[in-house]
Formats: sequence, structure tokens, C-alpha cells
Amino acid sequence: MDIYTKQRKRMVETQLRSRGIRDERVLKAMETIPRHLFVDEALRDQAYFDHPLPIDAGQTISQPYIVALMTAALELRGRERVLEIGTGSGYQTAVLAALADQVFSIERVAPLASRARKILDALDDYNVAIRIGDGTYGWREESPFDAIIVTAGAPRVPRILVEQLAVGGRLVIPVGDRHTQDLIRVIRQSEEAGDIKQEDLGGCRFVSLIGEHGWQA
Repeated sequence: MDIYTKQRKRMVETQLRSRGIRDERVLKAMETIPRHLFVDEALRDQAYFDHPLPIDAGQTISQPYIVALMTAALELRGRERVLEIGTGSGYQTAVLAALADQVFSIERVAPLASRARKILDALDDYNVAIRIGDGTYGWREESPFDAIIVTAGAPRVPRILVEQLAVGGRLVIPVGDRHTQDLIRVIRQSEEAGDIKQEDLGGCRFVSLIGEHGWQA
């Protein structure tokens, strides 16, 4: 057992399971996926610590607990088509790839998308499609999605994303100002896009969601 394997096991037990994450599929994925590959080499000794870390372009790789919380809230069972807004480092993408049938991920910063693609390919995560663009528009031609996850803070829930959810689909998104947000889960109740159930999963802090239906740069 190498040092990273030990650190992953410790992360799962002390940061995730002990704080209420109960989805065993999520826990297993995060115990398996080499998070240290998704951070800069100089920060690999911190890869399994209980806090976010900086990546290129002023973005971050989220705290492990937040990754687990958001992923568990999607309630994935293995057959879903999932949309991710904000590929970033690609770590959250890899977790989704382990838990769903297909993952569609949008990243506005081309070098981040390219680096994430290389790491995901090295891990044989071939059920992931990545494109570069404004993620706040979603990926309409591939919709509807069983789940959508937004890894940046928005001023409001973008209706255009709710419209791309399947009936019964889950959207998890941080909503608030540019400094602090609440993690919101939206469940689409019917074919009417306005017929939704909304839940507050607690406070969080993300970088800003930049785009036409988010914040302006």
C-alpha cells in the first residue's frame, strides 16, 4: 500500500464518512481515484487534506468533503447521463465517470480542459466528453440529463439548465454572491421547467460561475 492509498483511506474515513457521507459508491470512488494526479506536483503532499487547492487560471480543486457532498446529492446509480459545468482539474469529472454511464463536461478555460482530458485518458475514463465554452448555456443537444452539477457559484439557478434536466433529474449548484453561497439541489418534478423542488444543503464557497447566465467576467 503506497502513501497515497493510505491517505485516500484516511480521507474517506475522517473527512467523509465521519461527516455524514453515506453513499458507499461515492466513498468507494473517492477511495480509489488518485486525487493527487489532479493537483500541481508541488501541492501533491496536500492533495488529500481537508481544504480546496489552487489550480491554474485562478480556479480551485474543491475540498474532498464538498466533492463527496455534491456527488452524493446527485443520487447516481450507474446508468445516468450527467452534465458537469466547470471541468476544472478534472477530479470531480473522474468521480462522476466512476458513478455514471456518461459524463458531459464543459470548461471555459481551454488549457484546463486539455490538462484534464490527458489525466482522464490516462485513467481510462473514456465515458467523458469535454468541450470548451460557456457552461451556463448547458449542452442542449445532449439533453435531457439525469443529473447536472455546477462547480462554481452562480447568482441564481439558471433556468436554461433546469430545462435540460430530465423529469426527476437533480441539479446541484452553489447559489449566492461572489464570496459565499448556499449549495442548492433542484429536482425537476414534471415537464414544466418551473415545477421544481428546491433544497438547501448548506453553506459553501466557490469561485464565480462566469458566463451569460452566471456572473460577468
